[in-house]
Amino acid sequence: MSEQKSSNPYLAGLLLGIALLASYLLLGAGLGASAALARMGAACELALVPARTLASRYFGAYGAEPLHYYLVFMFVGVVSGGLISALLARRWTFTLERGQTCSRLKRALLALCGGVIVGYASRMANGCTSGQALSGGALLLSGSLLFLISVFIGGYLTAWFVRRQWHDHNVL
Repeated sequence: MSEQKSSNPYLAGLLLGIALLASYLLLGAGLGASAALARMGAACELALVPARTLASRYFGAYGAEPLHYYLVFMFVGVVSGGLISALLARRWTFTLERGQTCSRLKRALLALCGGVIVGYASRMANGCTSGQALSGGALLLSGSLLFLISVFIGGYLTAWFVRRQWHDHNVL
């Protein structure tokens, strides 16, 4: 398979910074992803059991139209833009990346469990990692910067424990 060309990461970072700046200037708030997913969940529950949803302490705060929120539109735009970009670049494929010693089922279950844990934690913390790192980091908030350092340390420590699953024993 030939190597596919990716976007310039510096240009992508610059454009992301401009989008974040525009969000602060136009909306008075930063960017994130978990609020959109929570509001989509509220909309689904609202369609099934409206009285229960509106009475809920969690979903009820979103009101009768939970999808009318700027981060929902941002989320839809990011997913749509990524899909369109992948289709135009002919980079659309279904893959499950895993090490040779890890079965497909195990990899899928671990990814699902990790996603559920991160999703639950982001709602418990009232925000996701992208909102914390991107929006808080842009404001140079000490908690956000400490969070970013902790994420990288945690990622490197976790990688040390699971690297054998990917057959990279020689990589330190």
